Amino acid sequence: MKKIVYNLSILFMLVLLFSCSDDFLEREPLGTLAETVFYNEEGLDALLIGTYAIMDNAMDGGFRYAHTPTNWMYGSVVSDDGYKGSDAGDVTPVKEMETWNTLPTNPWLSEKWIWTFNGVTRTNNILRILKETTDILPETAAQIEAQARWLRAYFNFESWLIYRNIPIITEDTPDPSLVPNDVDILPHIIDDLTFAMNTLPGRQAQVGRPTRYAAMALAARAYMQELMYDEAKPLLDNIINEGGFSLMDSFHDNFRIETNNNAESIFEIQCAVNDGAWWNANGNAGVGLNWPMRDFVGNSNVNQTSQNLVNAFKVDEDGLPMFETFNDEDLKHDMGIPSDSLFVPTTDPIDPRLDWTTGRRGIPLLDWGVYRGQATVKDQAYGGPYSPPIKYYFYKSELGTLSANTGWMRGISANNIRLYRLSHIILWRAEIHAFENELDQAEALVNQIRNRAGNHVVMGRITTYQLPAPTFPFNVDIDFDEPAANYSVSPYPEGTFAAQGQAFAMRAVQWENRLEFAQEGLRFFDLRRWDNLPADLNSMPMVQTLNDFAQADLRMRTSMVGAQFREHMKYWPIPQSQVDLQPGIIKQNDGY
Repeated sequence: MKKIVYNLSILFMLVLLFSCSDDFLEREPLGTLAETVFYNEEGLDALLIGTYAIMDNAMDGGFRYAHTPTNWMYGSVVSDDGYKGSDAGDVTPVKEMETWNTLPTNPWLSEKWIWTFNGVTRTNNILRILKETTDILPETAAQIEAQARWLRAYFNFESWLIYRNIPIITEDTPDPSLVPNDVDILPHIIDDLTFAMNTLPGRQAQVGRPTRYAAMALAARAYMQELMYDEAKPLLDNIINEGGFSLMDSFHDNFRIETNNNAESIFEIQCAVNDGAWWNANGNAGVGLNWPMRDFVGNSNVNQTSQNLVNAFKVDEDGLPMFETFNDEDLKHDMGIPSDSLFVPTTDPIDPRLDWTTGRRGIPLLDWGVYRGQATVKDQAYGGPYSPPIKYYFYKSELGTLSANTGWMRGISANNIRLYRLSHIILWRAEIHAFENELDQAEALVNQIRNRAGNHVVMGRITTYQLPAPTFPFNVDIDFDEPAANYSVSPYPEGTFAAQGQAFAMRAVQWENRLEFAQEGLRFFDLRRWDNLPADLNSMPMVQTLNDFAQADLRMRTSMVGAQFREHMKYWPIPQSQVDLQPGIIKQNDGY
């Protein structure tokens, strides 16, 4: 199979035709190119490709960090998974988010809104032109419509996830400026996805185009956000039983360029670099700054991993999570210890997924070398001792070929953005089993994930405990025949969930979600939806969980001093610019 090729000349024509101003409801005048050139199969497919091209963060020939589909600032940094990182003066809009002090004037919120409705506008234009096109076979028209409606559902879902209260704009809306945002858009999203899942094939000739299973996965996630378990269950079962997907043997294979579009993947946003696109806008630019400041590609070191998340990977002597005590004491870290001073890494047992998720002092980080701690991060006192998530990195051996070879932001690469993979489906289905008190079934699915977690661990035990520069890539005493740390992860013994009860089973599922999808922009949204569970089935009430995190974090950093999460902060404010543009039409979310 081939990837969709993003043609620069097509994208330029799209900019002329469908450019989107800061007011997403304004249509710019048409450019010199006649719109009628798109009234055929080739033209409509060109418009589709142009819309796919903005999924990875590109917009009108460029990119902006704030609307990356990884949602690292909206799902990780604002949760107990991550810190804003870098230093106090960098990416200050995210500092507002991290401390739950987000204002409607935050520019990143405005950029996210513009991006999502840019996508909606593009898909609506495709659907409008498709209705006016006569020179096209009905079956071809149906496939184009299904792809466009999947894309529209995706962009609407992204906006709904952040703001919740958004307007429903379709290709038939006569005056978008008069559409209020006090409506429930979920039925509209599901309607688009139902058409897509009933029309799209199970496999596409070009990866990067959605399949019926991608439509099911997106619909299932939308239902899971509302805990609409009865609606999500048949979709998840269909994907598991009929989709032909299988877990990769290695957890890390879900985050490597060489294993893009693998057997576990249901939908990935395709990324490419060094293809002539301006600023490598077809790459994963939204995470281009999420790299260690030194020893790697010299970027801003934003989105560093939290100590709370690192603690969550601790296991007991049986290789099982430590639900009650994980955060009582921090896993040993090198906070405040210079890299050329003595530091011996912990020998406490940990889940091996930790070192595929973040860089820790004394542990090899892919093929880049041993992570040096304080000397590697930008400002350890501010952002903590850990790296941004490894899941978006490329290997040093791929530097300049599968990563950007021009421009100052060298962290951009061809590592695809994995939106949906089989492990999501398995753990969502396990959650429903737990809710329905089908505890053996929930345990079996969770154990599939835990069994896989131990298959492949980071190798390379060091005995050099002082790490002055230069120690890269591996200028240290290291034994690559030994695991880098004391890794231990075990499945739950058969019958554990049944013996411990429903509340324990749900907690185990929630915990597995955190470990498996750590730093993937999901944690905040998971906490939010679990708040709708019965109180006795949710061990992670959102307000308490986040405020407990902020309080405990003070033993490491001062960044969260005074931070307090409140109920209305579960959704972000509508950008003030949109409220001002449509007074009386677009209404602000409560509490802002």
